[in-house]
Amino acid sequence: MARLLISAAHKSSGKTTFTIGLAAALTRAGRRVQCFKKGPDYIDPLWHARATGRPSFNLDFNTQTADEIAALVAARGRGADLELIEGNKGLHDGIDLEGADSTAALAKLLGAPVTLVIDASGMTRGIAPLLMGYRLFDPEVAIAGVVLNRVATARQEAKLIAAIERYTDVAVLGTIGRRADLVVEERHLGLTTPQETAGVERVIDELAAAVAAGVDLDRLVAAGRRAHEDDLRSRPIVVTPPPAPVEDPVTIGVARDGAFCFYYQDDLDALERAGAKLVPFSAIETPRLPAVDGLFIGGGFPESHVAALAANRSLRADIARQGHAGLPIYAECGGLMYLSRSIAWKGTRGDMVGLVPADAVVEERPQGRGLVVLEE
Repeated sequence: MARLLISAAHKSSGKTTFTIGLAAALTRAGRRVQCFKKGPDYIDPLWHARATGRPSFNLDFNTQTADEIAALVAARGRGADLELIEGNKGLHDGIDLEGADSTAALAKLLGAPVTLVIDASGMTRGIAPLLMGYRLFDPEVAIAGVVLNRVATARQEAKLIAAIERYTDVAVLGTIGRRADLVVEERHLGLTTPQETAGVERVIDELAAAVAAGVDLDRLVAAGRRAHEDDLRSRPIVVTPPPAPVEDPVTIGVARDGAFCFYYQDDLDALERAGAKLVPFSAIETPRLPAVDGLFIGGGFPESHVAALAANRSLRADIARQGHAGLPIYAECGGLMYLSRSIAWKGTRGDMVGLVPADAVVEERPQGRGLVVLEE
């Protein structure tokens, strides 16, 4: 088994597209890849799952202890050839000045060597002091090597590699050229989801081909395997117990479509372990609510599907009627918006379920962002 963490110097360097391409390339080469994402993040794990055929899991300092993170990786990585972890933002970015919530802290916690994806746009010799700084800033972070992304020409590539080899001991694991087709589109809340990306399989094929052609995959995986050997001997293997028999199981409807797709796999697994039967339905296409004992409506992009959600009057009426009659409903973010009277965005307004006596208005810019801790 090997363990690798993918990070960058700053956000939008291409680490997500690289991770997707790497996961897909290794999967198609016959390796079993288990992906994780430094959270909170709903969208990138959807892409990981499309690339590998396996659910991807969040690792989040905000909601998990260090022991819980290590145990989750141990449990979910069992049987995989590679545990592939995608960081967020830059390697050392975070809220805490000491870096306790950074991707670097996660790398040290898990003993995972880091591959840095560097956006090399407009750079040549300047790559050397950048990498020297990352090597020296926190020597406890093991840097396996660097992948140079968005390299414009063969001449620039040669200059970058020469500077790295002359001034640093950081291994160059590969280069990827600047190509307009190697981009997953971004929007107001991050990347578009696989469900809403035209030709999603073609996009993943292109990313996998680019990574396979430009990166030394065997060398990259070998670096992760060497660093992982001692950790494998020392860490306990946590076995997730099978679901216990339940005499009176409950059925929970889960809204899953282009409008509602933000779910942590851990939550869904925990519900099933507790004896729940999960029944997916589409708030856009399903005309009547299935026979359920409760609803789980996660976040997503209901503002992008206002007209379609509003047009499904029969489902909205079912949810409103059963909600008023006492049907338990858990809804968050976009799901809570769906339960309101209406959603308005970019001049479009549509009626929603109406259980919550409020109207949701999506502004052009975020009105607030962050995490809140509630005490009962």
